[in-house]
Amino acid sequence: MNRRFLIASGGTGGHFYPGFALGKTLRKQGCAVLFIVRKNDSAIQTLEDNKLHYREIDFIGFPRSINPVRHVRFWIKFIKSLLQTRQIVRDFHPDAVLGTGGYISFPLILVAHIMGIKTAIHDSNSRIGLANRLCSWWSNLFMIGLPLVTPRQGTVLTSTPIRPEFAEPVDRKALLRQFGLDPSMPTALVVGGSQGAKNLNIAVVQTAQKYTDWQFIHITGERWFSTVKEMHNKNPRVAVLSYNHEIYALMKAVDLIICRSGASTLAELIYCQLPAILVPFPHAAANHQYYNAKILADAGCALMVTDNETLVHTLENALGCVAPLQTRETMRQCYLKLNIPNPITAAEHMARLLNGL
Repeated sequence: MNRRFLIASGGTGGHFYPGFALGKTLRKQGCAVLFIVRKNDSAIQTLEDNKLHYREIDFIGFPRSINPVRHVRFWIKFIKSLLQTRQIVRDFHPDAVLGTGGYISFPLILVAHIMGIKTAIHDSNSRIGLANRLCSWWSNLFMIGLPLVTPRQGTVLTSTPIRPEFAEPVDRKALLRQFGLDPSMPTALVVGGSQGAKNLNIAVVQTAQKYTDWQFIHITGERWFSTVKEMHNKNPRVAVLSYNHEIYALMKAVDLIICRSGASTLAELIYCQLPAILVPFPHAAANHQYYNAKILADAGCALMVTDNETLVHTLENALGCVAPLQTRETMRQCYLKLNIPNPITAAEHMARLLNGL
């Protein structure tokens, strides 16, 4: 009989993609998979596009303010979400359930534990999120994507799944010429996240003007595209993009990346063994991007700079430090020190562990 799995996974990036990749892998193995997502979740379209079944629950995150109205609303929705989740579990009869972090995981893991069903969680970050810290009390399996800042017994390092396209070969010369760039020059890719990053974008403009022996592919985010393109003032060494769907190809074609340090991004860097200048998002929950970046910085794979009023100066200095070819080759070799499993096969690894429950 084919096994059945419920996966609570929503939103974007490190919370959604591990569950999404695992769900597709389990389905290929003949398992029945059902996703639980937040009502009107942004991930629903991706699930529908991939013909993955899902059910919605009406739940919200724990309020960070002392506003009593928000707390009352939270507890009402919390109780409602438990009842909805219990009905979904009863209807689907899963052999095991998985949560990938974020508040959507909590009702499923709690309900499944009470009902005597095996539970698993996956956390992509090096600092465990609040939801997973709570869920770990009732979990039979705890998988992690990065070594933890505070190690804990019973965790299994699986890495964080990345898109299979990362394994495809890339023609560096053809790709760079496509953007009007010179394949013989060292090239840096700049990514500030889907929404862009104002400070980082401005700092990169000034850095690109200073380092005339480097060229840049600058992905600005839709919001900042026109402004940043104008600031670059038709610099022939800079290709300015608002977004690019083939980030997997760009990462394998460039010599350096300047980017945030979300868990999914770091998994991609680990696979590509790409030297990096990491600029953690300063407002990330529990400052988890800082701790993610520290893993790579401590291993020598990356330099970390702070997103503050001195970013222009520190970014210029950081690029100067990693500019020598030998330095970047050493940074690539340092990825081997991490001993993190291959992100391309992470979903298969997670599926084996989940099937073993």
